[in-house]
Amino acid sequence: MAMKIRLARGGSKKRPFYRVVAADSRMPRDGRYVEKLGTYNPLLPKDSEDRVKLDMERVQHWLNEGAQPTDRVARFLEAAGVLTKTERSNPEKAKPGKKAQERVEEKAQKVADAAEAAKAAAEAPAVEEPAAEEEKAAE
Repeated sequence: MAMKIRLARGGSKKRPFYRVVAADSRMPRDGRYVEKLGTYNPLLPKDSEDRVKLDMERVQHWLNEGAQPTDRVARFLEAAGVLTKTERSNPEKAKPGKKAQERVEEKAQKVADAAEAAKAAAEAPAVEEPAAEEEKAAE
């Protein structure tokens, strides 16, 4: 039997509450499970002790039996120190699209051109205007 440690959703509409359960991977998400291992209430603040409650002894038993935790449950176990933290790959979806990348490149080019023009203006010798020269000659 392929066992999973996963979340089974309960609660009413827009008020989720989850049971952390050990279940056969072929069973429905909210269907039959072998054992309840804890609870997760996402509506509570992140620093609340009651947000995630797990029976670590039973969780360790199921892990030793070969049960695989789902991603969310694995994060809970990593926070509790039962599992070692794993590197997660960031999906390609996080990258901006082609048009957004072009806009960023255009903006960077404009900034570079403006900086170059300012640098050229600062390096050029100061040339007095002809009107200023006439005023000096008149004095």
